[in-house]
Amino acid sequence: MTEIRRAKEQDMPGINRLLEQVLTVHHTGRPDLFKPNAKKYTDEELLEIIKDDERPIFVGVDESGDVACYAFCVHEQLVNNNIRTDIRTLYIDDLCVDEKARGTHLGSAMYEYVLHYAKESGCYNVTLNVWALNEGAKKFYEKMGLVPQKFGMEKIL
Repeated sequence: MTEIRRAKEQDMPGINRLLEQVLTVHHTGRPDLFKPNAKKYTDEELLEIIKDDERPIFVGVDESGDVACYAFCVHEQLVNNNIRTDIRTLYIDDLCVDEKARGTHLGSAMYEYVLHYAKESGCYNVTLNVWALNEGAKKFYEKMGLVPQKFGMEKIL
């Protein structure tokens, strides 16, 4: 049984391990954009995020306390924007399930936890971005009921 909860300082090694897995997927798919063997956050930055209520990180931990999945989230709200409404959004910056735990519905459980948290926090919607190279993530999010909101496009020169 996995417990899903807010991340704590002691979860940092497990979070860093999963961040490495995500970087590997991105670097393999787009080595022109993603550095090999890099670290998305320093330990100081990660600790700061863990403590920030506007950028909650949720983790799924197994019975031994090992991090099996995470979701990095960010509260967003445009206020008094000229053209956009003042809705509060929960943006999922990153969601990862340990490659050893994939297929166990842990990702679905984490996503549902995040949805519940967003609703309880008064959010209008949940948004995220998926890199085109990550077909597995795209299929997962479509299965969870997400639909495209906008498209990011590029032309490499």
